[in-house]
Amino acid sequence: MKEFTVIVEKDSDGFYVGSVVELPGCFTQGKTLDELMERIKEAIEAYLEVEAVDESAIEFVGIQKVKV
Repeated sequence: MKEFTVIVEKDSDGFYVGSVVELPGCFTQGKTLDELMERIKEAIEAYLEVEAVDESAIEFVGIQKVKV
Protein backbone atom coordinates (compact mmCIF):
# COMPACT_ATOMS: atom_id res chain seq x y z
CA MET A 1 0.00 0.00 0.00
CA LYS A 2 1.33 3.45 -0.98
CA GLU A 3 0.56 6.82 0.58
CA PHE A 4 -0.17 9.86 -1.55
CA THR A 5 -0.28 13.55 -0.67
CA VAL A 6 -3.59 15.28 -1.38
CA ILE A 7 -3.94 19.05 -1.45
CA VAL A 8 -7.46 20.04 -0.37
CA GLU A 9 -9.00 23.38 -1.29
CA LYS A 10 -12.51 24.80 -1.09
CA ASP A 11 -13.88 26.50 -4.20
CA SER A 12 -16.22 29.48 -4.42
CA ASP A 13 -19.26 27.17 -4.66
CA GLY A 14 -18.37 25.44 -1.39
CA PHE A 15 -17.08 22.20 -2.97
CA TYR A 16 -13.90 20.58 -1.70
CA VAL A 17 -11.33 20.00 -4.44
CA GLY A 18 -8.51 17.51 -3.99
CA SER A 19 -5.44 17.04 -6.15
CA VAL A 20 -2.76 14.39 -5.74
CA VAL A 21 0.71 15.93 -5.64
CA GLU A 22 2.53 12.85 -6.90
CA LEU A 23 0.12 12.18 -9.80
CA PRO A 24 -0.14 15.14 -12.20
CA GLY A 25 -3.70 15.66 -13.43
CA CYS A 26 -5.22 13.44 -10.74
CA PHE A 27 -7.95 15.43 -9.00
CA THR A 28 -11.63 15.34 -8.05
CA GLN A 29 -14.20 17.18 -5.94
CA GLY A 30 -16.88 16.49 -3.34
CA LYS A 31 -19.52 18.29 -1.32
CA THR A 32 -18.03 17.05 1.96
CA LEU A 33 -14.53 16.05 3.04
CA ASP A 34 -15.68 12.45 3.45
CA GLU A 35 -17.06 12.42 -0.09
CA LEU A 36 -13.87 14.02 -1.39
CA MET A 37 -11.62 11.43 0.26
CA GLU A 38 -13.71 8.56 -1.09
CA ARG A 39 -13.58 10.03 -4.58
CA ILE A 40 -9.86 10.82 -4.45
CA LYS A 41 -9.12 7.16 -3.61
CA GLU A 42 -11.15 6.12 -6.66
CA ALA A 43 -9.33 8.71 -8.80
CA ILE A 44 -5.93 7.42 -7.65
CA GLU A 45 -6.87 3.82 -8.40
CA ALA A 46 -8.14 4.77 -11.87
CA TYR A 47 -5.03 6.86 -12.56
CA LEU A 48 -2.71 4.02 -11.61
CA GLU A 49 -4.65 1.56 -13.79
CA VAL A 50 -4.37 3.79 -16.86
CA GLU A 51 -0.88 5.23 -16.38
CA ALA A 52 2.20 3.07 -16.06
CA VAL A 53 3.51 4.95 -13.02
CA ASP A 54 6.53 3.72 -11.11
CA GLU A 55 5.23 4.73 -7.68
CA SER A 56 8.55 4.08 -5.98
CA ALA A 57 10.22 6.74 -8.17
CA ILE A 58 7.93 9.52 -6.91
CA GLU A 59 8.75 11.22 -3.64
CA PHE A 60 6.82 14.13 -2.14
CA VAL A 61 9.22 16.84 -1.01
CA GLY A 62 6.99 19.60 0.32
CA ILE A 63 4.68 22.53 -0.30
CA GLN A 64 5.94 26.09 -0.38
CA LYS A 65 4.12 29.40 -0.32
CA VAL A 66 5.49 32.19 -2.49
CA LYS A 67 4.55 35.85 -2.21
CA VAL A 68 4.70 37.88 -5.39
